[in-house]
Amino acid sequence: MQLPILPLLAFAPSLAAASGMLGFALGNKKADGTCKFQPDWEADFSAINTDSGSKVVRIYAASDCDTAKWILPAAKKTGGQVILGIWPDTDSSYAADKAAVVQYAPQYKDQVYAITVGSETLYRGNFTGETLLTKIKDTKSAVGSGFKVGTADSWNKFMDGTADALITGGADILLCNAFSYWQGQRIGNATASFFDDIMQAFGHIQSVAGSSPPELWVGETGWPSAGSTYQNAVPGVASAKTYWDKAICGILAWGVNVFFFEAFDEPWKPVSVGQDGSVADETHWGAWNSDRSSKYATTC
Repeated sequence: MQLPILPLLAFAPSLAAASGMLGFALGNKKADGTCKFQPDWEADFSAINTDSGSKVVRIYAASDCDTAKWILPAAKKTGGQVILGIWPDTDSSYAADKAAVVQYAPQYKDQVYAITVGSETLYRGNFTGETLLTKIKDTKSAVGSGFKVGTADSWNKFMDGTADALITGGADILLCNAFSYWQGQRIGNATASFFDDIMQAFGHIQSVAGSSPPELWVGETGWPSAGSTYQNAVPGVASAKTYWDKAICGILAWGVNVFFFEAFDEPWKPVSVGQDGSVADETHWGAWNSDRSSKYATTC
């Protein structure tokens, strides 16, 4: 059944009429699986900005591959900004990432757009909203004033009340992930499905937050250019381009900020398994190939 594309502003009356901001999720490893260093990050920023005009990226673990150490000076040199990620799933990863953020973020305040504590931790059931909120508050206290701190999670965890403690407890920024592909949608229904998911999440957040909602982004969305069919979702360059033109450009036109997942293919990633038990290939989700060459136009 074709889902209707409902008027987003009915759910989000506070959204500005101006176009939303475009960003990209960015992996911290090169095509061969080795860590990136400052010149690699600089080349990433330059390629992204040249082809799409975007200047902001998000990363997931500040200490892994010394990412914060190398990406922030690269951002400064190229005029970019970064949402730094803290991976709180284990005590050791949380401590290491928080330490990296505390060390490097104050040195590059203009380059740090925000800090996220966790990526789909509520979706995986690792934390309750209340427990994750304590880690967000701990990070805010540790890094000092002047930084937006929040989290990223699946759209349905913002819609169903799981994240209400974050909405009312002081998270500054919330990133809502939504993948029509992983819901097994045909490309012809993918944009409608995506819009519906985001409207449900944003609508609930704003109804709970009232007059002072946190800053909202789509944290991840995209379509693979190659790989395995997932239910009714078929990968391919033409479908990825269609998703870009209709879903990405469409949500930006509504004034919604969106991170595309992801900037560059990551051929080093192992094959994973989807929620329904089928093979899930995550190596071809980039808007660009792993060598930064173009697959399709990334402008709207």
